[in-house]
Amino acid sequence: MKHRQQLRRVVTASPYRAGAVSAAVLAVGLTTGILLTQGNGSTPPANASTIAVAEKMGGQAGAEVAPSLVTPSPATPSPSASTSAPVPAAPSSAPPTAAKAVATPTKAVKKAPPASKVLDYDYEAQINGWYCGPAATRIALTARDRQPSQDDVAAALGTTFNGTNSADDVTRGLNSLAKTNFYTSTFIQGSPSPAQMDQLQADVVHAVSSGYAVVANIAGSATDTDGGWHSYDGGHYLTVVGYRDSGRTVQIADPAFVNGVSSYWMTTIDLANWMATRGYSA
Repeated sequence: MKHRQQLRRVVTASPYRAGAVSAAVLAVGLTTGILLTQGNGSTPPANASTIAVAEKMGGQAGAEVAPSLVTPSPATPSPSASTSAPVPAAPSSAPPTAAKAVATPTKAVKKAPPASKVLDYDYEAQINGWYCGPAATRIALTARDRQPSQDDVAAALGTTFNGTNSADDVTRGLNSLAKTNFYTSTFIQGSPSPAQMDQLQADVVHAVSSGYAVVANIAGSATDTDGGWHSYDGGHYLTVVGYRDSGRTVQIADPAFVNGVSSYWMTTIDLANWMATRGYSA
C-alpha cells in the first residue's frame, strides 16, 4: 500500500531521518500504550498497530513527523439527534374570565297589614246641625296632620244649610285639602251584598293601615258593640279611625257628640247596613 511505501522510505533514509522517525514512533507508542522496538538499523516490525500509527501520522511523501500527541476532538452532538424537552406554553396575558353572576330578580313581598290599628286624630264635634259632613271630614284630615277649620272644610265640600250632598263631595274635599289622590268613592245602592261587606272591610283595613281615615255617609239606626243606640234618620256623616280583628270591627269617631259620646266600636257588617243607599270615601 501507499502508506507502507512511505514508511519504508522514511525508515531506510538517512540516519538522521531514521532517528527522528524512531522518536516519533516511540512517542506515539507511549501515547497509545504500544511499544515499538527498533533493531540496529533494521526495519521495525510491520504489525497492524504500527501500520495504523504510521497511517495516522503520515502526510505527504518524505514529510517530517513531529513527536506530538493527537487529541481527538470531542464529538459535537447533532441538533437533530438531541431530544428536545417539551416547552411549556407561555401564560396568557389576558386575565381569567370571571364567571358572570346571574342576577335573579326578587319579587317584592307585600307586607300584610296589622290585625288591628287605630289612627291618631284630633276630635272636634260639629259646630252646628248641618256641619256633620265638614266635621267628619276634618277629623279624617287631622290623621294626616291637617288642621283646617270646619268652615274651610265646608267651603271645600260645598256644604249648605241642607248639609253635604254626597260621598263624592267628601272625596273631592279630602283629596284637595290633604294634597293627595288616595281617596275614591264607593256607593251601596241598596242593601249591601256579602261582596260589598267584604269590600268595605278590605277598604277600611287598606286605608287605616296606610294612615288614612274613612268618612262614611249613613242614614237610619244602628247599634254599637257595647249596645249603644245611634239613630240619624235624616242622614249623617261620621269617621272610621281604626279597626280590629282584621277589619271585622271598626272604631267610629262621631262628630254629633250625642249624650257626650264621641267614639264607639261597631261591626263592619252593621256599618255596611247603616250605609245602605249611601256611600263612603276611602
